[in-house]
Amino acid sequence: MASKYPPSLRIHLPALILVYETCFILIFYFFVLYDRERDLDIYPAFQDVSVMVCFGFGFFLAFLRRYSFSSTGFGLLLTALGVQWAVIMDGFLFHFSHGKVKISLQSILTAIMSIPTVLISAGAVLGKANPIQLIFMAMMEVTIFTTNRWIAVGILQVPNHLSMMYVHVFGTYFGLMIAWWLYHPSLSQKAEKENTKPVSRLFAMLGTLFLWMFWPSFNSVLIDVGHKSVTIYNTYFAIASSTVAAFALSVATNKDGKFSMAQIHNATLAGGVAIGFSASSIQQPWIAMTLGLLAGSISILGSVFLQKCLNTSLRIHDTCGVHTTFGLPSLFGGIAHIILTLADHWGSSNQSHWGYMALMELGALSLSIVLSLVAGLVTGFLLVSKLWKASHVTKYFDDQAYWEFPHLAIGY
Repeated sequence: MASKYPPSLRIHLPALILVYETCFILIFYFFVLYDRERDLDIYPAFQDVSVMVCFGFGFFLAFLRRYSFSSTGFGLLLTALGVQWAVIMDGFLFHFSHGKVKISLQSILTAIMSIPTVLISAGAVLGKANPIQLIFMAMMEVTIFTTNRWIAVGILQVPNHLSMMYVHVFGTYFGLMIAWWLYHPSLSQKAEKENTKPVSRLFAMLGTLFLWMFWPSFNSVLIDVGHKSVTIYNTYFAIASSTVAAFALSVATNKDGKFSMAQIHNATLAGGVAIGFSASSIQQPWIAMTLGLLAGSISILGSVFLQKCLNTSLRIHDTCGVHTTFGLPSLFGGIAHIILTLADHWGSSNQSHWGYMALMELGALSLSIVLSLVAGLVTGFLLVSKLWKASHVTKYFDDQAYWEFPHLAIGY
């Protein structure tokens, strides 16, 4: 019979992260140089994205009553390791020349924009994977996602900023496949430790508010100056509309006619996710608002009707509901962008060119879905090995398995 006590990570975890960090240092020593060109003009946007990733996602995942230390702490660890690896991967695939990689603030910005894919996947397996499993998952995911971007940009000729918008759909389906491997029959019924409490849900809503405020920066930071302002406008209107939809449908679908903080916490971001693909090309605010309204509606209805299906029928326990928060709105936004592109240039003299570009974007979206599903299945298969010191299911969603508590508060 498996032990109900979590195996000690005292040797394995320090060894793993120090080996990774040593390898990073050696790679930077032999191959990486600073690009001396000044790019400090993007530093304010860099700060916005950093706050969004570190603070926003850190608190966004801190909604479980007994797993808040791990949600925020492990998220910071994954970000710190993932950014370094993303800089290396992006450098070798996009900026390798004459045996060296030149990095700049733009390189670090691109790297940190890749990290949400890891944090979204971590939300799908929140509370079920230990830090060693999460670190291995992050390294695998950053590798495959950056490769996916390289194929999209280099072969399918998708614009660089558009390739980054696949971060939501990739992180979702990569994480769901790992959640499928980590599924346990006891997860079909919500565990007591999986519940929330007002304080933890309030902290999670604080993360949502930071993500909400800085999402225009995330969508616009890689856009050229000529289209940056319209990208910010469209993102803001879309995310505002999805918030309205979240409040309207949350109370409408509740049998007691009350708001669900869990639904508001997730669905308010759907507009920002969906509009990312087309924010720079939409010229009418009503279109952005309509996309946001539809994205928020899809998110709420998905959480009401699809979430239980994932858990019971497909045996995929999505702890944070990333499928309805990021996955479905991202799919909707990608398809909407392709339709809008074709509609905008229908009947024009260069219609065949835009038809070709729409086909390439459809191929890039399909590639992201397929790669995330396959890579997630392979990674999940590797993570169920005894090598990773997985915790017993009775220690799921419990900070005490990993963190020191000098004393336990009543009701923790």
